[in-house]
Parts: sequence; C-alpha cells; structure tokens
Amino acid sequence: MEMSRDKLCASKAEGSSDSGYHCSACHDDEEWGNTSRGRSKSRSLSASPALGSTKEFRRTRSLHGPCPVTTFGPKACMLQNPKTIMHIQDPASQRLTWNKPPKSVLVIKKIRDASLLQPFKELCVYLTEENNMIVYVEKKVLEDPAIANDENFGPVKKKFCTFREDYDDISNQIDFIICLGGDGTLLYASSLFQGSVPPVMAFHLGSLGFLTPFNFENFQSQVTQVIEGNAALVLRSRLKVKVVKEHRERAAVPNGIEENGVVPASLEKEGGKQVMQYQVLNEVVVDRGPSSYLSNVDVFLNGHLITTVQGDGVIVSTPTGSTAYAAAAGASMIHPNVPAIMITPICPHSLSFRPIVVPAGVELKIMLSPDARNTAWVSFDGRKRQEICHGDSISITTSCYPLPSICFRDPVSDWFESLAECLHWNVRKKQNNFAVEEEEF
Repeated sequence: MEMSRDKLCASKAEGSSDSGYHCSACHDDEEWGNTSRGRSKSRSLSASPALGSTKEFRRTRSLHGPCPVTTFGPKACMLQNPKTIMHIQDPASQRLTWNKPPKSVLVIKKIRDASLLQPFKELCVYLTEENNMIVYVEKKVLEDPAIANDENFGPVKKKFCTFREDYDDISNQIDFIICLGGDGTLLYASSLFQGSVPPVMAFHLGSLGFLTPFNFENFQSQVTQVIEGNAALVLRSRLKVKVVKEHRERAAVPNGIEENGVVPASLEKEGGKQVMQYQVLNEVVVDRGPSSYLSNVDVFLNGHLITTVQGDGVIVSTPTGSTAYAAAAGASMIHPNVPAIMITPICPHSLSFRPIVVPAGVELKIMLSPDARNTAWVSFDGRKRQEICHGDSISITTSCYPLPSICFRDPVSDWFESLAECLHWNVRKKQNNFAVEEEEF
C-alpha cells in the first residue's frame, strides 16, 4: 500500500521530533523572508506538523542542508540501512562545555619573537596567580635569555610544567590550549596531539592570523569566558595520514634521528615495512623535491586509480587548509564546517587539471608511478619532510579527531572576517552609479 505524501511528511516529523529538526524539503509551501546580501534575515516555514493542523512553526537557523526526501516518484525510494545512519550535531549549535572545571592549560608561544615576551608573561601570571591553573610550556621557550634572566618572572616560572616535543606525551594532561602567535602556532599545537585535541584559543600576535581570531588587548575577560565554558566552537577536521615505506638501510645518528632529520610519529613495523602515522590540520603536500623532472604520482580513491599527477606535485588539504597553500595553487576556499577533502595539483603540465573536492569519508592513496623518473617528497603541515620512493605509499582519510577551535563570535562570522581582513577577499573599488540628469523646466 502506497503512503501519501502528507502522511509521509507527518511520519518523518514525528520520527524526528526528538532532535527538533524539521525538513523543509518535505513541504511545498515553504516561505522565505526578505534577505540581505550574504545572509537571510529570517526564514519562516509554514507547514502542518500534524494532519489537520495549520499551526505554523519556525525552523531555527542551521548550517546543515535540508534533509533530502528519500522517495523518488510514486514507487521508488531509498533502501534503508540502519548501520549507515549517522547523527551529526548542527555546527551552528556547537558550544564549549566542561565536564569538570579546567585546571591545566598549555601555552604555546611563537619562538624567537621578542614582541611576544610581554604578552606571554602577562598571560602566565594571570593564569597561575588569578586562576590558580597549572601552566604547561615547552622547555625551549624558557631557555630564551629574556625569560631565563628575568628575576621578577622567576616565581611564576617555577610553577611551570615543561615538556619536550617528540619526547614527552602530554596529551592526557592538558585541559585547553592558548596560542600566542600566528597560524603556525595553531598548526604546531595540532601536531602535538595525535589523538584527541583539547579546545584551542588562538590570539592573533603573528603576521597573517587567519586562524587566530582573538586580540590580546582584553585577554583577561576572554580567557575567563572560556574557563566558564561560554564560547562557540568550530571543529576543524584533520587528515589521518599513514606512510608505509619499504624497509631500507638508513644511516642514523646517536640521538635516534634519521639522516634526513625526520623524527617518525607513531613509528611501527608492519610486515617488514616502516609505518608512520600523522594527524594533519592543513595539508599533505607531495612534490618533486630537488629534482628537475616532473613529479609523476598516481592518486587512488577507495582503491581505484583516478588520475596521475604530472607536474610539480599535488596538495591534499582539509577545508581549513583550503585557504593556505591550496588557495595559492588556485583552489576554492571551503568553510571549515564542510565535510570534504580537496585535491589540488601544483603547476600541472595539463590545461584541464582542475582542483576537485571529494567526500570526507573517502580514502586516498598516493604512490609513485611505476615509470616515474625520480622520487617524490612529502610534508605534513610543512613539517616532517621526507622522501617517497618506489614501493612507498601515502594513505589519507579524514581523522575522527578534529581540532576544536574556539570562536570569537561564531564559525560563519569569524571565517568571513578572516577572508576580508587577512586575504582581502573580493576587494574592489565600487562601480559608480549613473548620474541623475536634472529635469529641464
């Protein structure tokens, strides 16, 4: 027996009443209010929540698209598979909350920048003395002579907990992170956590600051709001990368670092092969390195060869990374809440190789082509650069551990503010209107 459209919509409304989300696509009489440039002022939805009722209701503003109707024509419908159903929270409603009051904070300061010494000291004094928090800092930060020789800062410095990158695991000891610097400090914070990442509050004290929405002038009130749990979040997806290398003899130095300066992250052995895993916030870049030949790498998607890149290389980026190297290579800019992976060629020797966007759930694999003349090089957020030879592979997919970045206002406003302030997006002198001729009397 076929179900009428009205009954179908009513059953969907009843089934989704727990989440409070109503699908506008199921109703033919949706009405839109007046809109201004870039954002709608109001969206009203008139429909029948129950049969025989004409009561109006308003759908709250959502960053999700409308739930698609899964009936196609009078007899076709989508095959339902309960195992594939996912419930994803609306990005517009993502806000920070604490299960317990935060007690420890990691302060990341841009190295070799004298202008950050005073903000660093003020922040640490405020956190330790005003909020009685445990402050973690990297050991090399305290080795700066301007900090080491400051006697007035000595009592505060004694309260610090220090760590060394690639040696100490602090992933389960940090409640949230404060970054002082530019976008590089946020990328560095991401690299320290190969699993779950604490919330990150980034202050704009660097050069660009696309990912750092906070100004330092009023840091006390802003930090207090975060400690109290009053802040919006944007979940910046990361890439889970696995590099599998054929076993080769390499010369090593006594401290355990390989001859090319790479310290493997999550180094494992798999069937006699070397396996390294990374969590990447911006992008994975595969390029031709010092060779003068074209890079020649094969790109697989879910096990199927989709293309061979012949050029300077290829960029695989997150939506967050779409405004970095990928944007310079001609890719589109994607909002961080869009679940996607971007593939962008670097100077391809082809007139038709355009950047593409693929679903976030796919698995990409990059390997040297069998007939490649030279090796390739890979880097992860500009770090851990290493050579890729024949037989090696790079597997990339979306990580289940995003980076929760604390917003100044909200995810949409902050992103467009960064586009305008940092990249001067669509800046142009406005066209003059026609002059109104005076009427002759």
